[in-house]
Amino acid sequence: MEKSNKDRISALLKSIETGDPGPVSVVNEARYIQHNPQTHEGSEGLASLFKRLSQTSPRVNIVRAFEDGDFVFAHTEYDFSRRNIGFEVFRFEDGQAVEHWDNIQKRMGPNGSDHSMVDGPTEVRDVEQTEENRAFVRAFVETALIAGNLDQIEACINTSAYVEHSPQFSDNLTALRTALADRNALNYQHLHRVLAEGDFVLTVCEGEYQGTHSAFYDLYRVADGKIVEHWDTVESIAPRSEWKNDNGKF
Repeated sequence: MEKSNKDRISALLKSIETGDPGPVSVVNEARYIQHNPQTHEGSEGLASLFKRLSQTSPRVNIVRAFEDGDFVFAHTEYDFSRRNIGFEVFRFEDGQAVEHWDNIQKRMGPNGSDHSMVDGPTEVRDVEQTEENRAFVRAFVETALIAGNLDQIEACINTSAYVEHSPQFSDNLTALRTALADRNALNYQHLHRVLAEGDFVLTVCEGEYQGTHSAFYDLYRVADGKIVEHWDTVESIAPRSEWKNDNGKF
């Protein structure tokens, strides 16, 4: 049985830990576009890079993986020199990965509701509702987070069942409301991408966090037409002068 693209990407990410060169074949390195500003493009083959990284005894855990048309997106834990949580996004063409984005932050928490940044459900449900959930979350991000219509928080979130995994907040939405009301603290400005499979929807946004140019990756779980769970990573974007490739974060 042929592996799915998300299985192939999971094997690729795991090979950072194992050093196995086989999974790297999923990537078309001749056409590969790297959007991590801190990573050189084309300076080192992925097989050699992963082999070198494996010698540092890293640990890689793919917590969740999803597939949306030509895209695979994964929620991951990394333990290199420090423990990080990340989202990885790959775009496929002709059966190979040709483009990559990510958003990584230091692992923090548990939060005030005793949830970690990665615990919770991992299996996709309600695949037939993928497009409905995508549109619903897109509207929530555009109206509540970007436009600042905070009444949409209670309208779109199931407050009695909500589970928050962000280390900055808790299941109680008061702190989130307060942060979003202060545009100097948490300022969502642009929605770049919405990826979805079933009840899971990932949004990729740009803005400012505590005055710093940042990328926001937010993973939502939707049930019965409302948001019931949320995970995220926030990563500051290095100044343009420090980028190691010219492709941009988004």
